[in-house]
Amino acid sequence: MHPGWPGAENRAVPPPADPPADAAAPPDDEFERRIAPPWRRAHDGDEAAYREALTLAAARLRAYLRRRLAARPDEVEDLVQDTLLALHLHRGTWDPTLPVAAWMLAIARHKLIDHLRRHGRREALHEPLDEVGDEWLAAPDTEAGTARDLQRLLRALPAAQRSAIVLTRLEGLSVNEAAQRTGASESAIKVQVHRGLKRLAALVRRTG
Repeated sequence: MHPGWPGAENRAVPPPADPPADAAAPPDDEFERRIAPPWRRAHDGDEAAYREALTLAAARLRAYLRRRLAARPDEVEDLVQDTLLALHLHRGTWDPTLPVAAWMLAIARHKLIDHLRRHGRREALHEPLDEVGDEWLAAPDTEAGTARDLQRLLRALPAAQRSAIVLTRLEGLSVNEAAQRTGASESAIKVQVHRGLKRLAALVRRTG
């Protein structure tokens, strides 16, 4: 059994193997070298290793997203926390035969595309976003356990933060639409989303 990893119960983790000499190097070799050992230990139920892996992932995601949102640096941190939450909720979809780094960056790529669409930046969707393709991304996890995991985390938030995240991240409303729905100002919605995502990331690190 793999505590806390919905969908991973029947997946054995093979030991990492050295690639053949003529094999193409996987994307982001250095990150893979650092993230794979704690992530594989976390898969086997090591909570300390899970926290270590999330800390490494946060640093890599921050650099990845900062480069792609260079003109909008104030949006980077919320997207980092949003992506960490997605990694936590979909951790059971990781295939142990695939590189950890590529799987994480594929999720980050999809979160970035969602972010750009949500902010109406359709022209940016035609730009090449990164070197990671969809072949590294497992099918979305639709198991009930994932939904329960998300609801459990959301219940730990103050009502205003929970509402702002549900409206903007789950229902896909713009900040303006969420403000109209709740009667709060746009700046208040942004603050609640930012604080809520940071709190969720802290909960993920604590609970594993």
